[in-house]
Amino acid sequence: MGNRLEGKRIMITGAAQGIGLAMAKAFAGEGAALLLIDLDGALLSQAAQRLKAAGASVSQATADITDAEAIAEAVSQAGREIGQINALVNNAGVNVFAEPLASTDADWARCFDVNLKGAWNCCRAVLPGMITEGSGVILNIASTHAFTIIQHSFPYPLAKHALLGMTKSLGLEYANRGIRVNALAPGYVATQKVIDYWNGFADPDAARAETMKLHPGGRIASPKEIAMAALFMISDECPFMNATCLTVDGGLSVQQHPV
Repeated sequence: MGNRLEGKRIMITGAAQGIGLAMAKAFAGEGAALLLIDLDGALLSQAAQRLKAAGASVSQATADITDAEAIAEAVSQAGREIGQINALVNNAGVNVFAEPLASTDADWARCFDVNLKGAWNCCRAVLPGMITEGSGVILNIASTHAFTIIQHSFPYPLAKHALLGMTKSLGLEYANRGIRVNALAPGYVATQKVIDYWNGFADPDAARAETMKLHPGGRIASPKEIAMAALFMISDECPFMNATCLTVDGGLSVQQHPV
């Protein structure tokens, strides 16, 4: 156990698995108290129990981030259990990929409701407390889709571009209230979503190899590698970082053409 996050009471959405769970473990290991939120109550309970067994202070809520009232209640509950939330990681999201004219109104609504409105619901729930305290940190997990475009991935990159815009807007709006708002943009990460993507091909091994080939280093990130970048950004080690985005993609978005 370290103390880089001592005094932080961090809300993490999408915390039951993948990057969210990796962040929860990393943050708890540095002394943070946690509010964990996820739609999957069973997985969330398992994650919370493991963290508590390791000595972490944890509040948990099975909630949909598109439900503003449920999120507000979760934050209120955490206030009673671990103290007022002073840091937020908007990690929960959903992949919605289609060719533009093949996408439906339902696709559009689901993409923006989860990836943008849901993030805003969480920001809106914690910002008043941060303003009262005169300090706070919000970290939005964006994507390389927030500044690059892959064909047939509509409307996901639109929502991620907008999330980056919200990051900058809130960062400037509340900078003089002691609140920092930043984004972290991962590329491919070895999560279950990516594994499921590979398994959707006739030859999953070939699909995996093709993904690896896109990256200059010949591999993709682990959830822990993203979590360690998030830990730095949520800590007090970068107090002048605000309204910006850190890209952690192994150089994927820099190269003009894949090797």
